[in-house]
Amino acid sequence: MAEQTTSSIVISAEPAAIMAVIADFDAYPAWAQGVKQADVVEAGAGGRADQVYFELDASPIKDSYTLSYDWKGDEAVTWTLVQGKMLKAMDGAYELDDLGDGTTEVTYRLAVDISIPMIGMLKRKAEKVIIDTALKGLKKRVESLS
Repeated sequence: MAEQTTSSIVISAEPAAIMAVIADFDAYPAWAQGVKQADVVEAGAGGRADQVYFELDASPIKDSYTLSYDWKGDEAVTWTLVQGKMLKAMDGAYELDDLGDGTTEVTYRLAVDISIPMIGMLKRKAEKVIIDTALKGLKKRVESLS
């Protein structure tokens, strides 16, 4: 897989509250920009999904795909692409670092490969936009619930 794009944000909440929002896939269309649908295909242990089907419309990428998730408590979650139409690969992670003062640093890592040719620089820029939008949406959602 190609190199990952990474970005971080500090959220005023405990890791468990943040991970609860990340794991609530049914709510993604309400706060995750571009996500039109998110359905748990396969439930996992502890009520967290093992596989989730998404419909995404985030120009220039419009696709439907399924991701497989690996949860590590409230510290991290990673995912990989199971199948997609336009996407050939998608590896990502949310890593949560409890700062001990009621805030948590959330790092988002993402590497995407699509079936249409795209210059590496443009692909990384698209990844950065996806990450920054996701982190800002996550922060807004978590802090609005607390």
